[in-house]
Amino acid sequence: MFPYGSAKWKKKRQHILRLDGYKDVLAARYGRAEPATIVHHIYPAELYPEYAWCDWNLISVSMGTHNKLENRTSGELTEAGRRLMYKTKPGENWRKKNG
Repeated sequence: MFPYGSAKWKKKRQHILRLDGYKDVLAARYGRAEPATIVHHIYPAELYPEYAWCDWNLISVSMGTHNKLENRTSGELTEAGRRLMYKTKPGENWRKKNG
């Protein structure tokens, strides 16, 4: 199980939220301004532990967007979450391309 309650994760989470300007990155792609409160693993941490701490694998989103990316009961990616994962190349800094 990923250590979401750890000091290391809390520090990383704050870093990613700051990096993304505390904005829901995916909502912004559609012209919507929504505050981000969650950092989502594009490649799930349980399945891809080697990517769990990589900035390129973490994206700031709102609770609403997160619920669209991940089934909150099972923890599995939804179709939208899988699309985002397939569009994200491991190791590629997508923030540079967009910013």
